[in-house]
Amino acid sequence: MNTPRTLGTPLSPTATKVMLLGSGELGKEVIIALQRLGVEVIAVDRYPNAPGHQVAHRAHVINMTDGAALAALIEQEKPDLVVPEIEAIATDKLAELEAAGKITCIPTARAAQLTMNREGIRRLAAETLGLATSPYRFASSLEELEAGAAAVGFPCVVKPVMSSSGKGQSKVDSAADVKAAWDYAAAGSRVDSGRVIVEGFIDFDYEITLLTVRSLGEDGKVVTQFCDPIGHVQVHGDYVESWQPCRMDPVALERARDIAAKVTGDLGGLGLFGVELFVKNDMVWFSEVSPRPHDTGMVTMATQVQSEFELHAKAILGLPVNVALKAPGASAVIYGQHEAAGIAFEGVADALRVPNSDIRLFGKPESFARRRMGVALATAGDVETARVNAKEAASRVKPVIRK
Repeated sequence: MNTPRTLGTPLSPTATKVMLLGSGELGKEVIIALQRLGVEVIAVDRYPNAPGHQVAHRAHVINMTDGAALAALIEQEKPDLVVPEIEAIATDKLAELEAAGKITCIPTARAAQLTMNREGIRRLAAETLGLATSPYRFASSLEELEAGAAAVGFPCVVKPVMSSSGKGQSKVDSAADVKAAWDYAAAGSRVDSGRVIVEGFIDFDYEITLLTVRSLGEDGKVVTQFCDPIGHVQVHGDYVESWQPCRMDPVALERARDIAAKVTGDLGGLGLFGVELFVKNDMVWFSEVSPRPHDTGMVTMATQVQSEFELHAKAILGLPVNVALKAPGASAVIYGQHEAAGIAFEGVADALRVPNSDIRLFGKPESFARRRMGVALATAGDVETARVNAKEAASRVKPVIRK
């Protein structure tokens, strides 16, 4: 039987130690949630002064796709839990260490392996679990991509099998666009595997993220719970706004929960999963799953009794969770708008004058024009008002370059 972890005191021999692999804005919030429970947190990322580095007990900078370097750091720190927060990690090394009994990986090393690679998770969902997905082909060359695109039909979407946040993703309207999509996918891959997925379009009405939590019940058995569905808008595969709850046909909601339960049940372990789904009327198709908090789920910092970050922190420690909605709300992204290090933000006071709004600035050390540097949150009596207010608050924050 599984049991909740006994929580110690940070920086002492009794400490409960968690190592986060990836320390961006999502990791930062997980770290804060863990520290509120007295957990000692080690933040790891590929660049210095990442958002999570700024709030962790200790920070390390390594190439996390280097299995030897990753294993050496784990041996040095000896964490109780290893928590992948991004895709670009040597997951084969995590699986090796888990099999040898040297680490407990969240939710499991197998889940990290499968979800890091779109091929692994798509084949699991469509071919093993028999879930409805878009038509797809995989390609390791331009010629294979041309054949795959022709098979699924135009328009279609090309993505690297290993990437995140829309990097390397493009819409292909005709055969003439395939070469450019192949080149763009290669440039956007987190790990250059030289392999892409091409997906046919689904005629869907909207897409959702269904945050799904696997936690321990009183009897020590795993319980699966669902947050209210989150609607979102994506541009070039990257989220720009989200809202909760997203209205759904009751049959579609039941189907969405069934799909999420099957996928997360197969992946196993404890923690929060972001399950992405396409919906049309009462039909639902599986898109992707992340075995960790999801960027569209940042809205839960305003809408839920426990945010997705608190849910993840509590679940991985074996603690009870509460997925209840507190109020309808929305989030809107604040982009960097500039290519510069150490930018500043004006207009935050004006943004906070929007009714029931809040702002999170992530503290990323370097800005890019389309890099997510913050998020505006808003609650209201209805989702529509919250969406308007969140976007208004985001628009009032002005990134500037100061000499």
